[in-house]
This record gives sequence, C-alpha cells and structure tokens, in this order.
Amino acid sequence: MADWLLSNEPAVRLGAFVGVLLMFMGLEAVKPRRPRTRPILGRWFANLTIAGLSTLALRLLFLLASVTAVGLAALASQRGWGLFNAVDLPFWVDVLIAFLILDMAIYFQHRAFHHVPGLWRVHQVHHADLDIDASSGVRFHPVEIVLSMLIKFAIILIIGAPALAVLIFEIMLNGTSVFNHANLKLPASLDRLLRWLVVTPDMHRVHHSVHRDETDSNFGFNLPWWDRLFGSYRAQPRDGHQAMTLGLPNLRSDADQSLPALLFRPFQGLSR
Repeated sequence: MADWLLSNEPAVRLGAFVGVLLMFMGLEAVKPRRPRTRPILGRWFANLTIAGLSTLALRLLFLLASVTAVGLAALASQRGWGLFNAVDLPFWVDVLIAFLILDMAIYFQHRAFHHVPGLWRVHQVHHADLDIDASSGVRFHPVEIVLSMLIKFAIILIIGAPALAVLIFEIMLNGTSVFNHANLKLPASLDRLLRWLVVTPDMHRVHHSVHRDETDSNFGFNLPWWDRLFGSYRAQPRDGHQAMTLGLPNLRSDADQSLPALLFRPFQGLSR
C-alpha cells in the first residue's frame, strides 16, 4: 500500500485535496458558522486563482530542482542523509516522529511569518481575506508557498524524513488547512473535543481576527498541541465568533481585495 501511494503521489495528493475542498465547501453551505460579508464568487475567484498560481510556482521550482518534497525524502533515504537514516528505529516510529517534527516546524514557520517583517509582507495576503471559508485555506501568495517548500526541503534533509511520512504530512496539511478555515458550524461539545486532536474552525478563526493580539495566536494548522505547549493558544475571540471582525485593519477596500492588488501586496509595504 505504501509503495502504491508513493508511486502515485501526484494523483493521490490532487484527489485528496480536491475531494476535501469540495466536501467542506458543500458542508459550510449547509451549516455556515457566520454570515458572509463579501460576494462569494469574487472571493473564490481570487483565492483559487492565487492557489493555482502558487501551484504553478511550485511546479516550476520542482522542474528546476528536479525533485518534490516526497522525492527529496526518498533520495535522502537512498543516500543515507539525515538523522533518521543514521539511527536504527522501527519504520513506523520514524514515520510518526518525522510527522510530528514536520508539523512542529510548520508551527514555528507560521510564527516567523508573523513576526519577521519581510515574511509578513507575503503572509499578509492570507490574512487580508475579509471572510473565512474553505477557499481561504488555499489562499497563500506564491512567494510564501515557495519559501515554505524550501524550508520543508531543509527540514527533510536534516532529519531524513521517510518519504511516506512526508506524503502523509502533505496530504494532512492541505486537508486540515481547508477544514480549519471552513465557515462551518460544529456543535460546541464536538469542537471542545476535536480541538484536543486537530485545529478546528473555531480555534483557527481567532487567528484571523482584526485584533493583532488574536492574530498572533493559534498558529497551528494541523495539530493543536504546539499552541498550548508554546503559549500561543487562545480559546475564543474577545468579540465572539458572530461579532468578530476578520481581516487586516488597513486592507478592507474593494481595491485591496482585487486579485492584482493581492498579488502585488508583498511588494508594497506592511499593513500592521
């Protein structure tokens, strides 16, 4: 099974992503958490176009580097590069620990994209969205996606992550990003339970608050434990989920939300 997954990586990842995106777009239409404040078609066009351009940027990077994240992990295994290829542990332990390390690394990467001005320039495109739904989970500027992948490459080489761990992580990261951005109303009891296992929509929505102290909290995408462990967890927004304002205070006009403005935003200065 593992060999089949790895040999069919592009189809597996694409199928999982499209399936999850369509599922949560449908669920949030049936059970929305908040009323929308912006026209849906314009937002979806901008968000999905940005996602498409980011995917194209990655494909160009892969073409130049002749390797994907999963392929790099397989190469590291063949060459004996990295920590896990230097120690003798059961394969399932390697996969589990590598998955946890990758997820924690993404948590710290996310914090860095908030606190390093040059990185915030690109990440603010994600936070400028005035509504949050499943499409927001793929709204990351192409420059951010490329930087994130380069960071991931470095981590894979350092730890010698198994290719299967990288594939599982990539699928989970894409899926949970769509899930925790979804405008989906979950029963309060279910949310309280799930947020011990995975970042829920209500947990992550706090991160998209217009208040900076709330924006700089709940950085996790997949596992919720890092926020609790490293002191960045915030249970609820101060204004409540229905009344809270989403987005950035200085990027609220129709012009700010246009596709050209979003693509050029990283080159026009900060908005904090």
